[in-house]
Amino acid sequence: MRRAITPGTFDPITFGHLDVIKRASQLVDEVIVAVAASAGKKPLFTLEERAELAREATLDIPNVTVEPFEGLLVDFARSKNAQVLVKGLRAITDFEYEFQMAALNYELGREVETVFIMSPPQYMYLSSSIVRELASLHSSVDNFVPPHVAAALSKKFQ
Repeated sequence: MRRAITPGTFDPITFGHLDVIKRASQLVDEVIVAVAASAGKKPLFTLEERAELAREATLDIPNVTVEPFEGLLVDFARSKNAQVLVKGLRAITDFEYEFQMAALNYELGREVETVFIMSPPQYMYLSSSIVRELASLHSSVDNFVPPHVAAALSKKFQ
């Protein structure tokens, strides 16, 4: 069985994230969406809230599960017997950072391969930080996140 990890902070999960997750789910037998604690980023949503939002967003993808994690991604991948890390790329700036992370992960765990999925044009500009900014200004985020995520953002910024 080929198992992949699609990691991220998912603060919150967006249609761009879901595009990567759905496409990854077509390449392997199982995808684990690994919601990172990312305390240094000071997320808007708690780890469990982010995991729950991701669970609800991926309910229609049968071979996808969602799990929160802390610590090194390579260690999490090993603990789940995953062979592949699937990362989305939007622009050159993403590539530079992800290239360094892929090299580090390779050094830490050569048995785990990193695969990149390019974002389609309609999601190249989309990020969780943009969505949070729009929501904080009480602008609609309906075109960027599933309805349950838009509702959760609205509640956070009442």
